[in-house]
Amino acid sequence: MHVRLSLPERNDLTLGVEEEFVLADPATGGVSLAAPRVLELLDGEPAVMPEFLRFQIETATAIHTGLDGIRADLLGLRRLVADAAGHAGCLVLASGTPPCGDLPGLPGVTAEPRYRTLAARYPALLAEAGTCACHVHVGIPSPGLGVRVLAGLRPWLAPLLAISANSPLAHDEDSGWASGRYPLWSRWPTAKPPLDWPDATAYAASVDAAVRRGEASDANGVYYYARLSPKYPTVEIRVADVGLTAEDAVLLAGLIRALVVTILAEARAGVAPRPVRTALVAASLTAAARGGYPGHGIDPFTGQVLPQHVLVDRLLEYVRPALQANGDVATINRQLAAVQAGETGAARQRALFTEDGAPAALVAKLASATLTGTTGPGGSGPPSRQRPADVHGG
Repeated sequence: MHVRLSLPERNDLTLGVEEEFVLADPATGGVSLAAPRVLELLDGEPAVMPEFLRFQIETATAIHTGLDGIRADLLGLRRLVADAAGHAGCLVLASGTPPCGDLPGLPGVTAEPRYRTLAARYPALLAEAGTCACHVHVGIPSPGLGVRVLAGLRPWLAPLLAISANSPLAHDEDSGWASGRYPLWSRWPTAKPPLDWPDATAYAASVDAAVRRGEASDANGVYYYARLSPKYPTVEIRVADVGLTAEDAVLLAGLIRALVVTILAEARAGVAPRPVRTALVAASLTAAARGGYPGHGIDPFTGQVLPQHVLVDRLLEYVRPALQANGDVATINRQLAAVQAGETGAARQRALFTEDGAPAALVAKLASATLTGTTGPGGSGPPSRQRPADVHGG
């Protein structure tokens, strides 16, 4: 039964976006263990942080209520990190996996106790560690409503992954996956879809149980594809690859915020989430990661194999009232049109690989694509200096 939802004329749910990047050697195309030097050059900038491995670096936007602010921060942070990386002798790539060369394993682990503990606990996962994601935070009124949002997100995670897939290359080859990051990341014990928990207490018990079983060292290491942030009053959607361009991340952020707005409106109207089996959610995610957009996907409600564009169109129809309420329709339509024209991250990476698969040439082109939309050295200027509490960190 269709229920007419009451949506505000404009919603002010907060947004924050985290992006993880690969640092590459411009001469060899392989990874560069230069993150400590890049961070040193940035002199304590709180919006830029280390990651698990020393060839990764993470950025976090400030908190915004509109996509224009998110875009400005994303562009500024990409330019800021790229400029520092240039002085450190490396390139910044927005790619879900390092496209070229071998990975360093244990010698590449960042020298922080949390990361050293993680490496010691999961040595078998180190050989292919170092994938890069885009995490979107959306503010929520309460943990209880946040858990309801997680349940409502389950059937829509696969279309989000399909349109964001940006990791087809690894070890100088095409992996055959649009998101090669997804099967690698999913090897971690807690990297799995959220469940349909009945309340916040059940969610917390699930997290605590994962830590007790040794599947994570703490709540921050529980890697559900969508979760309640352990640090902030947000839901954190972690399923997507880092976008090749900042506009890819803006598209993702706008769609995710619209999903959260819609699910919250359903909750307030007493509309229960439509049941969906976890096995079909997982199957839909695997299909999205392998085929990307416009490949074939799986309808998580029925198990039917459908073109991915049909599933993405259903997502857009579902969230359109929320996009209208936020004034985001034009922005989302413009970037979705690029996706529908075949300009996904995975397709663009494959096209560059076909043009010239030489590692040095490929990473140079990917580094240039990463900075699409920024301006010359200094770009639009560094983002505003924020206190760490004002930044959505991962």
